Amino acid sequence: MSGNAKGALLALLAFGIFSTHDVVVKILGGIYSPFQIVFFSVLLSFPLAMVMLMRDARPGTLVPAHPWWLAVRTVAAVITGVSAFYAFSVLPLAQTYAILFATPLLITILAIPVLGEVVRLRRWLAVLVGLAGVFIVLRPGDTDLSLGHLAALAAAIGGAIASIVVRKIGSVERPVVMLLYPMMVNFVVMACALPFVYQPMPIEHLGLLGIIATFAWFASRLVIAAYQSGEAAIIAPMQYSQIIWATLFGFLFFDETIDQATAIGAGIIIASGLYIVLRESRSGTSENTPVLRTRSRSETATTPRVSMFMRLAGKTPPRPDDS
Repeated sequence: MSGNAKGALLALLAFGIFSTHDVVVKILGGIYSPFQIVFFSVLLSFPLAMVMLMRDARPGTLVPAHPWWLAVRTVAAVITGVSAFYAFSVLPLAQTYAILFATPLLITILAIPVLGEVVRLRRWLAVLVGLAGVFIVLRPGDTDLSLGHLAALAAAIGGAIASIVVRKIGSVERPVVMLLYPMMVNFVVMACALPFVYQPMPIEHLGLLGIIATFAWFASRLVIAAYQSGEAAIIAPMQYSQIIWATLFGFLFFDETIDQATAIGAGIIIASGLYIVLRESRSGTSENTPVLRTRSRSETATTPRVSMFMRLAGKTPPRPDDS
């Protein structure tokens, strides 16, 4: 089996597990506040995070080299986690994914002021077409936009901001610092909100939270293995397979059906995202390849960025142009 074929299969398996993770989030989200789910998800993720952090042999302290950029990333990561969990709880799975798939479009836009990326006409057209797909999914004027829709949009925006900041400072900031600060702030913020929303949880629901944390970290490891096996241009598009799982799981577990507007809008968003990935993969088209280097999955409370894990493992040494 070729490296690209192996990487694609590993990525498909990983995103299938991620989708199962999101099903469990949706089940618990129908009972508990997203603040409570995020709190326990972060708490149960700490042992797994510590195992990864112990592998960081790079000398230095936990004092950030770019505190303001790290603060922006941390706030974005906290907003993304809560917003994504809430969106999964109240919106159909397929609709939530369709909106979250707009993240690469937003990364392309943010790369202009933050990274100095030059975006030419074709990629701009792809971004505009993709954003039109988001409007088709949301259907403003035809349906009432709920807090869930706004949460999904906030998660997409927050994920894009967190990704582009990591791309900005990743060459000089220790991965352990970029991983640990958002987790700690997530834990503290959710702990402060917990007294106002807490509901007692039976042991089986705590077990489901453990499953969420385990699935997220196992799927992240599979994504790492996928990128180690194949080219980024082959692996990155595999994230869009989640819409298939969302349609299947939504039908089986939540009696959801994907409506025509969501299907059309998701198709447009996916097509534009694929085009951007392909354009970035072509030599000389993109100096920074911001979308290709996001490692596909938006960051949440249980799924820190895969690229940081790869750097901790020494698999993706920073390039000279990563500043």
